[in-house]
Amino acid sequence: MNMEALVDTARALVAGNKGLLAMDESNPTCNKRFAALGIPQTEQARRAYRELIVTTPGLDECISGAILFDETIRQQLQDGTPFIKAVLAAGIIPGIKVDSGAWNMAAHPGEKITEGLDGLRDRLAEYAQMGARFAKWRAVIAIDEGIPSRACIEANAQALARYAALCQEAGLVPIVEPEVLMDGGHTLEHCREVTEEVLRTVFSQLYTQGVLLEGLILKPNMVLPGLKCPRQKSVDEVADATVACLVRAVPAAVPGIAFLSGGQSAELASARLNAMNIRFKSRMPWALAFSFSRAIQQPALEIWQGKDANGLAAQQALLQRARCNQAARRGEYTAAMEKS
Repeated sequence: MNMEALVDTARALVAGNKGLLAMDESNPTCNKRFAALGIPQTEQARRAYRELIVTTPGLDECISGAILFDETIRQQLQDGTPFIKAVLAAGIIPGIKVDSGAWNMAAHPGEKITEGLDGLRDRLAEYAQMGARFAKWRAVIAIDEGIPSRACIEANAQALARYAALCQEAGLVPIVEPEVLMDGGHTLEHCREVTEEVLRTVFSQLYTQGVLLEGLILKPNMVLPGLKCPRQKSVDEVADATVACLVRAVPAAVPGIAFLSGGQSAELASARLNAMNIRFKSRMPWALAFSFSRAIQQPALEIWQGKDANGLAAQQALLQRARCNQAARRGEYTAAMEKS
């Protein structure tokens, strides 16, 4: 393990008020989004869309790293350039999603366990050889009556820690993503309690597995009421609850926290990140950044619709959303930016 290189990469991923672009949707997830817009659900269409993303001029001004899917990292641009080389040429650090998805957890109805540890050491070595410098693993924790259970939290935390240790062994910075889902009717206060419990358990397991905290990035959910909760909270209330939770659960050694969007609208995700950086940036031991997927991509996807003629306009929309989130990192985002 080259600890210095891991620390340098982790710091680079959250430097310069930039963030990560998650373009690692699995094929079924990507196809579902395409189907909603009438886009063909084919390998060629997925390749064309992801080429549109990585060839967006100026994207590196706002995006430090791009998380790829296994299919994408093995594909080429239309001119024959391997995707990973195109990402590097754009001035962006390439990463790779390495989990194999969340599956029903035995004996725990309504709960999921993320799989993919079998053969992971060899896969990480291959990805590192291809040029990837970081990886991502997502665990999902649902809130409902009687859940999450300790069994679910502990099993997913241990898997995240084992994955992180294997990443660092291979020279890759692990993105550790324990996502407490925003589905359901739970309150903001309940989400905060669960999120804190999850994060404390994850970091306990990371310590146990000997993971270098300075060489990882945390990708958590924001603390939010469930989508069906009748009492939604203001942007500032979400910012306060999220940062209060993180201060209690995340060690200062971690260089950066890059939030997932988790189904939030693009505008709300930016506004909430902006509020955190306005109110707390000067007092936080870690950078508060973003690692969004839909909250950056969706406007561009809706414009593109699988048509080459819409490519430039889609790229402009993608860059605009990335700029909005870079402004949110500075605490300079305003709703007026959505109209520019």
